[in-house]
Amino acid sequence: MNVLMPTSLAEACTLCAKHPGVIPMAGATDLLVHWPLRQAEHDKSYLDLSKLSELRGVRWTADSLTLGALATYWDVLQDARIASVFPLLPDAARQVGAIQIQSRGTWAGNIANGSPAADGVPVLMAYDASVTLASAHGTRTVPLRSYYTGYRASVRKPDELIVSIEIPLVACDFAVFHKVGARKAQAITKVGLVITRLASGSQRWRVVASSVAATIKRCPTVEALLNTGTPLKAPADLSAAFAADVAPIDDIRSTADYRRTVLARLLFHSLQGVYDGAAAP
Repeated sequence: MNVLMPTSLAEACTLCAKHPGVIPMAGATDLLVHWPLRQAEHDKSYLDLSKLSELRGVRWTADSLTLGALATYWDVLQDARIASVFPLLPDAARQVGAIQIQSRGTWAGNIANGSPAADGVPVLMAYDASVTLASAHGTRTVPLRSYYTGYRASVRKPDELIVSIEIPLVACDFAVFHKVGARKAQAITKVGLVITRLASGSQRWRVVASSVAATIKRCPTVEALLNTGTPLKAPADLSAAFAADVAPIDDIRSTADYRRTVLARLLFHSLQGVYDGAAAP
C-alpha cells in the first residue's frame, strides 16, 4: 500500500488531484477494523490527513458551530457549550463506541464512510448541518441532507476532501436521539431515529432515520405530516408516511418488518406530550 502524508491542506488537495482514487484517512477506525481480514482490499493509496492542523478542533461563530474534518467525538464531549446548544451531538458521540473510538474517530470520517447505520450523521442531519468540500480548484458547501446519492456513495468528487462541517445556530425546543441495538453499548444500530423541532417557524419538525434505507435519510413525508398537525392515534398512523421515505431490508442484524415497526413506535411515543396531534397511548 501507499500512504501519502501532506503537511498542509493545499498539498493534500494537490495530491488528491495527482492520485485519482486515493482514499482520505483521518481516525481510520473503520479502516483498521477491516484491515486484518481484508488485506487484499487495502492494496491502494491512502491520504493521511492527521498532520493538517487547520482541520482540527471546533470553532464557534455568531451564526454557527464548525467541526473541523479532524474534530473527534471526544472534542465534542469536552466542549460544554456544545452540550448546552446541541445536546444530541454528545448523546451520539457517547454511543459510537468505546472511549478509544471516541478519542480517535472523527465526525467527518463518519460522513465519508457512508454507512447507513452511522451514529453521528443522523444527528448532524437533524441539526441541518452542511459539508464543505475542498479541492485544488476551490471549495463548495453541500447540505448534508443532499450529500448521499446511494449506498456509500456521495456527491464528493474523487479530488475533493471534506474539510469542515457547519451547523447553524438555530434554536430547537425539542430534540431526541434513539439508537436501537443488540445491546446497550458498542453495538451497530438496528434502527436509528433523530427528531428535532425548531423553536419557531412553519416547518419546524425534522425527522432523520438510520439503518432503514441505503443511506441516512431525512423523512420529508413524515415531516410534512407533523408540520401540518395531522392527528396521530397510534404508531400505525405513521406507517404509510415512513413507507414513502425509507426502505428497510432484512439482514444479519434485523428484519425489515422489525425495523418498520420499531421506527413508527419510536416516533409515536417520542411525540407524547410535545405534539398536539398525538393521542395519549
